[in-house]
Amino acid sequence: MPGGSGFPGGGASGGASNARSGPAPGGVVGTVASTSKSTFTVTTATGQKVTVDEASSTTYQKGTSSASASAIAKGEPVLVLGWTSSAIITATQVTVQPAGGVSATSSAMPFKQGSPAVDKKVGQIPANYTEGEGTLVIGTEATKATEAALTSAYTGGVVDRVVKLSNGEYEVHNIGTAWPHHIFVSQDFKFAGAF
Repeated sequence: MPGGSGFPGGGASGGASNARSGPAPGGVVGTVASTSKSTFTVTTATGQKVTVDEASSTTYQKGTSSASASAIAKGEPVLVLGWTSSAIITATQVTVQPAGGVSATSSAMPFKQGSPAVDKKVGQIPANYTEGEGTLVIGTEATKATEAALTSAYTGGVVDRVVKLSNGEYEVHNIGTAWPHHIFVSQDFKFAGAF
Protein backbone atom coordinates (compact mmCIF):
# COMPACT_ATOMS: atom_id res chain seq x y z
CA MET A 1 0.00 0.00 0.00
CA PRO A 2 1.28 3.48 -0.67
CA GLY A 3 2.37 5.40 2.37
CA GLY A 4 3.66 2.57 4.56
CA SER A 5 2.26 -0.09 6.80
CA GLY A 6 -0.92 1.59 7.99
CA PHE A 7 -0.41 0.09 11.45
CA PRO A 8 2.06 1.06 14.15
CA GLY A 9 4.82 -1.46 14.72
CA GLY A 10 6.18 -1.86 11.18
CA GLY A 11 6.32 -5.56 10.29
CA ALA A 12 6.36 -6.93 13.82
CA SER A 13 4.39 -10.02 14.69
CA GLY A 14 2.25 -10.49 17.74
CA GLY A 15 2.70 -13.05 20.47
CA ALA A 16 2.41 -16.82 20.31
CA SER A 17 -1.36 -16.97 19.86
CA ASN A 18 -4.09 -15.26 17.91
CA ALA A 19 -6.13 -14.28 20.96
CA ARG A 20 -6.61 -10.56 21.27
CA SER A 21 -7.30 -8.65 24.45
CA GLY A 22 -7.86 -5.22 22.95
CA PRO A 23 -7.95 -3.39 19.65
CA ALA A 24 -6.17 -5.16 16.80
CA PRO A 25 -5.26 -4.24 13.21
CA GLY A 26 -8.21 -4.37 10.86
CA GLY A 27 -10.45 -2.19 8.77
CA VAL A 28 -13.59 -1.75 6.74
CA VAL A 29 -14.67 -0.86 3.23
CA GLY A 30 -17.92 0.92 2.44
CA THR A 31 -19.61 4.25 1.80
CA VAL A 32 -19.38 7.32 4.04
CA ALA A 33 -22.82 7.75 5.63
CA SER A 34 -22.11 10.81 7.79
CA THR A 35 -19.24 13.02 8.92
CA SER A 36 -18.40 15.17 11.94
CA LYS A 37 -15.30 16.98 13.16
CA SER A 38 -13.13 13.97 14.07
CA THR A 39 -15.30 10.95 13.21
CA PHE A 40 -17.31 9.60 10.34
CA THR A 41 -19.62 6.66 9.82
CA VAL A 42 -19.21 4.04 7.11
CA THR A 43 -21.99 1.76 5.88
CA THR A 44 -20.77 -1.59 4.54
CA ALA A 45 -22.26 -3.47 1.58
CA THR A 46 -24.22 -5.61 4.07
CA GLY A 47 -25.65 -2.55 5.84
CA GLN A 48 -23.43 -2.58 8.93
CA LYS A 49 -22.63 0.86 10.41
CA VAL A 50 -19.06 1.42 11.58
CA THR A 51 -17.76 4.47 13.44
CA VAL A 52 -14.34 5.69 12.30
CA ASP A 53 -12.35 7.84 14.74
CA GLU A 54 -9.73 10.03 13.07
CA ALA A 55 -6.46 10.81 14.86
CA SER A 56 -3.77 13.43 14.27
CA SER A 57 -1.63 10.63 12.80
CA THR A 58 -4.29 9.43 10.32
CA THR A 59 -3.09 9.63 6.70
CA TYR A 60 -5.43 10.24 3.77
CA GLN A 61 -5.41 9.36 0.09
CA LYS A 62 -7.82 10.03 -2.72
CA GLY A 63 -7.25 7.25 -5.21
CA THR A 64 -3.47 6.95 -5.26
CA SER A 65 -2.70 10.60 -4.40
CA SER A 66 -2.16 12.14 -0.97
CA ALA A 67 -5.18 14.00 0.38
CA SER A 68 -6.48 15.65 3.52
CA ALA A 69 -9.36 14.79 5.83
CA SER A 70 -11.54 17.14 3.76
CA ALA A 71 -11.65 14.45 1.02
CA ILE A 72 -14.04 12.47 3.22
CA ALA A 73 -17.59 13.35 2.23
CA LYS A 74 -20.98 11.71 2.51
CA GLY A 75 -21.52 9.18 -0.29
CA GLU A 76 -17.80 8.64 -1.00
CA PRO A 77 -16.48 5.06 -1.17
CA VAL A 78 -13.67 4.48 1.35
CA LEU A 79 -11.18 1.89 2.50
CA VAL A 80 -10.29 2.39 6.17
CA LEU A 81 -7.34 0.67 7.86
CA GLY A 82 -6.64 1.04 11.55
CA TRP A 83 -7.15 -0.39 15.01
CA THR A 84 -10.47 -2.19 15.33
CA SER A 85 -12.52 -2.68 18.47
CA SER A 86 -15.93 -4.11 17.54
CA ALA A 87 -17.68 -1.58 15.26
CA ILE A 88 -15.27 1.28 16.05
CA ILE A 89 -12.06 1.80 14.10
CA THR A 90 -9.33 4.25 15.01
CA ALA A 91 -8.07 5.08 11.52
CA THR A 92 -4.40 5.01 10.62
CA GLN A 93 -5.09 5.29 6.88
CA VAL A 94 -8.19 6.33 4.92
CA THR A 95 -8.36 5.95 1.15
CA VAL A 96 -11.22 7.76 -0.58
CA GLN A 97 -12.14 6.23 -3.94
CA PRO A 98 -9.64 3.37 -3.56
CA ALA A 99 -8.08 1.89 -6.71
CA GLY A 100 -10.37 -0.81 -8.05
CA GLY A 101 -13.33 0.92 -6.42
CA VAL A 102 -15.52 -0.14 -3.54
CA SER A 103 -18.41 -2.32 -4.51
CA ALA A 104 -21.86 -1.34 -3.29
CA THR A 105 -22.70 -5.04 -3.39
CA SER A 106 -20.98 -8.00 -1.84
CA SER A 107 -21.22 -11.77 -1.76
CA ALA A 108 -21.06 -11.55 2.05
CA MET A 109 -24.26 -12.34 3.89
CA PRO A 110 -25.65 -9.82 6.39
CA PHE A 111 -25.75 -10.92 10.02
CA LYS A 112 -29.20 -11.38 11.54
CA GLN A 113 -29.53 -12.10 15.26
CA GLY A 114 -30.59 -15.70 15.86
CA SER A 115 -29.87 -16.85 12.30
CA PRO A 116 -28.19 -20.23 11.89
CA ALA A 117 -24.53 -20.32 10.88
CA VAL A 118 -23.83 -20.50 7.16
CA ASP A 119 -21.75 -23.49 6.03
CA LYS A 120 -20.26 -22.35 2.74
CA LYS A 121 -16.70 -22.45 1.41
CA VAL A 122 -15.24 -20.77 -1.66
CA GLY A 123 -11.75 -20.81 -3.13
CA GLN A 124 -8.82 -22.49 -1.42
CA ILE A 125 -9.00 -23.11 2.33
CA PRO A 126 -5.57 -24.11 3.71
CA ALA A 127 -5.28 -27.87 4.23
CA ASN A 128 -5.46 -28.84 7.90
CA TYR A 129 -6.75 -25.38 8.91
CA THR A 130 -8.12 -25.27 12.46
CA GLU A 131 -9.94 -22.23 13.80
CA GLY A 132 -7.88 -20.46 16.45
CA GLU A 133 -4.47 -21.41 15.06
CA GLY A 134 -1.82 -18.96 13.93
CA THR A 135 -0.04 -15.90 15.24
CA LEU A 136 -1.58 -12.43 15.45
CA VAL A 137 0.28 -10.04 13.13
CA ILE A 138 0.50 -6.25 12.89
CA GLY A 139 2.39 -3.88 10.65
CA THR A 140 2.86 -4.27 6.91
CA GLU A 141 1.70 -7.90 6.88
CA ALA A 142 -1.59 -7.03 8.57
CA THR A 143 -2.12 -4.01 6.31
CA LYS A 144 -1.61 -5.96 3.08
CA ALA A 145 -3.70 -8.95 4.20
CA THR A 146 -6.52 -6.68 5.41
CA GLU A 147 -6.56 -4.72 2.17
CA ALA A 148 -6.62 -7.95 0.10
CA ALA A 149 -9.57 -9.27 2.12
CA LEU A 150 -11.48 -5.97 2.08
CA THR A 151 -11.18 -5.60 -1.67
CA SER A 152 -12.32 -9.18 -2.43
CA ALA A 153 -15.89 -9.99 -3.46
CA TYR A 154 -16.67 -10.97 0.14
CA THR A 155 -16.54 -7.60 1.88
CA GLY A 156 -19.30 -6.27 4.06
CA GLY A 157 -18.03 -6.94 7.55
CA VAL A 158 -15.30 -5.49 9.73
CA VAL A 159 -11.83 -7.02 9.89
CA ASP A 160 -10.90 -7.25 13.54
CA ARG A 161 -7.63 -9.21 13.37
CA VAL A 162 -5.16 -10.88 11.04
CA VAL A 163 -3.42 -14.16 11.82
CA LYS A 164 -0.43 -15.69 10.05
CA LEU A 165 -0.81 -19.43 9.60
CA SER A 166 2.00 -22.00 9.79
CA ASN A 167 1.98 -22.34 5.96
CA GLY A 168 2.72 -18.60 5.58
CA GLU A 169 -0.79 -17.65 4.47
CA TYR A 170 -3.07 -15.29 6.38
CA GLU A 171 -6.50 -15.73 7.94
CA VAL A 172 -8.37 -12.43 8.10
CA HIS A 173 -11.14 -12.51 10.68
CA ASN A 174 -14.33 -10.83 9.45
CA ILE A 175 -17.10 -9.89 11.93
CA GLY A 176 -20.58 -8.49 11.47
CA THR A 177 -21.58 -10.86 8.68
CA ALA A 178 -23.33 -14.23 8.73
CA TRP A 179 -20.75 -15.32 6.14
CA PRO A 180 -17.77 -15.28 5.64
CA HIS A 181 -16.03 -15.10 9.01
CA HIS A 182 -12.66 -16.26 7.71
CA ILE A 183 -11.05 -14.84 4.58
CA PHE A 184 -7.79 -16.44 3.48
CA VAL A 185 -5.03 -14.47 1.79
CA SER A 186 -1.97 -16.02 0.13
CA GLN A 187 1.67 -15.25 1.00
CA ASP A 188 1.70 -12.76 -1.89
CA PHE A 189 -1.42 -11.01 -0.51
CA LYS A 190 -4.03 -12.26 -2.96
CA PHE A 191 -7.51 -13.50 -2.04
CA ALA A 192 -7.41 -17.30 -1.74
CA GLY A 193 -10.68 -18.44 -0.16
CA ALA A 194 -13.34 -17.88 2.46
CA PHE A 195 -15.74 -19.67 4.77
